[in-house]
Amino acid sequence: MRRLLIILGVLVLVAAAAYGGLWASTGRSQLARAFFWGDSDVGDWQRFPFRKVATGTPAPLPKQPQAIPGLDEQALAAGQTTAFVVVRDGKLLYEGYFNGTRRDSTLTSMSVAKSVLSLLVGVAVGEGKIRSVDDPITTYVPELRERDPRFEKITLRHLMGMRSGLRYDDEGTPFSDDTSTYYSPDLRGLAIDDSGVESDPGQGFRYNNFNPLLVGLALERTTKVPVATYLEQKLWRPLGMEADGSWSLDSSDGFEKMESGVNGRAVDFAKLGMLVAEQGRWNGRQLVPAEWINEPNTPVAAPNGWADGYQLFWWARGEARIASGRYGQVIYVVPDKKLVMVRFGVDTGGRAWPAFMESLAEKL
Repeated sequence: MRRLLIILGVLVLVAAAAYGGLWASTGRSQLARAFFWGDSDVGDWQRFPFRKVATGTPAPLPKQPQAIPGLDEQALAAGQTTAFVVVRDGKLLYEGYFNGTRRDSTLTSMSVAKSVLSLLVGVAVGEGKIRSVDDPITTYVPELRERDPRFEKITLRHLMGMRSGLRYDDEGTPFSDDTSTYYSPDLRGLAIDDSGVESDPGQGFRYNNFNPLLVGLALERTTKVPVATYLEQKLWRPLGMEADGSWSLDSSDGFEKMESGVNGRAVDFAKLGMLVAEQGRWNGRQLVPAEWINEPNTPVAAPNGWADGYQLFWWARGEARIASGRYGQVIYVVPDKKLVMVRFGVDTGGRAWPAFMESLAEKL
């Protein structure tokens, strides 16, 4: 019995040590992150390392509170909403915070980050750092050509329209592409070494997180600064955001999570929407070229039903421009009305939230 207890004790110690070692490796191990953190959630911004996006001189939006027809606060709270903001003509008409969230809470954007990345690419195109989104990705990441010459056919536009033809396994297993592009501690290496061509670009729509990683690589190399720093310099400070933001990284001093990692206050995300509503112009300065802002309104060459309106990492639905992320993170912009609505939450919601915002926009 004594020997059995000793063996059992040793096994427990070994298991505890293994568990502790795996836990300690979440900073550098995709497997450890997948094991301990499980599926993504809106608290992940507190788990990943990050790069600060500092504000300059905060310029809070002027408030002009009014009742919003069709907006039910009880329904918002019951729908797992954490923040809902409405801005029109530069005035804050409504802001509500629910389920433990406050006005100064930091919220994570999930795939809204792709649309933020798009704005930065537009800035880089306007500055001549990126010559054209019709350039092949191999212009900026030539290592891809060495792996497979078919990458030469894939342009930045293909990548930003989710029509790249790259393979993507979204089964959600610990080693699927979907898990790797979210949890890998080396997203640069993953994008260069693990992305693979499956079909010709410009054909079918396939939502694929390798695409923003490759676009982010091109942006980082052409601007010669981290993407979060570029966001700070070109948008966050000029927009007078109310508070510092951040961009989650794959590892300490690593690469920004291009697919999901921009974090900040709901009212500051509303300012990004306002910039789109104002055709990229802010306080007399053209921060993003107007041509870039308007381009996603043009028809796509390869129709794909519900995905027809997805271009340059933005959705277009009628007159609206939409940045959308998992768990119902949405920036909804109606440029003609100078109207912006922002919703953050902890449920998925699918296309229900943009449809709800569309109904509110019609009443406004």
